Amino acid sequence: MPVSQRPARSLRVLLAPPNPALAVLLGLQPDIEVVASALARPAVALTESVDSVPELLADDPECRILVLTGSAHPGLAEAALAAGAAGLVLRDGPVEDLADSIRRASRGETVVDPALTGP
Repeated sequence: MPVSQRPARSLRVLLAPPNPALAVLLGLQPDIEVVASALARPAVALTESVDSVPELLADDPECRILVLTGSAHPGLAEAALAAGAAGLVLRDGPVEDLADSIRRASRGETVVDPALTGP
């Protein structure tokens, strides 16, 4: 689709660290724009490390942080939320689910993938 006919993207997302494959998949969502820097004022940042949450929040306290994980680890959701993250989501799930989690986090919701909460 020509650039001039694309719908306006309104939701900026930062991948920290950068993940080119995920950036392409998220960029296919009509309302998500993947940005390269916190200077672009992303609404949501995705990270794979709970330890990076405070640093990302220091750069932009209004940015919502989602921690990506490959599997459930005891206490990981609690640690992510205690660090200031807006949630914990699966990195290898369907991109549509991740995009939905990003949208929900941008609206102020706490997002924890049900597969990660345990019985």
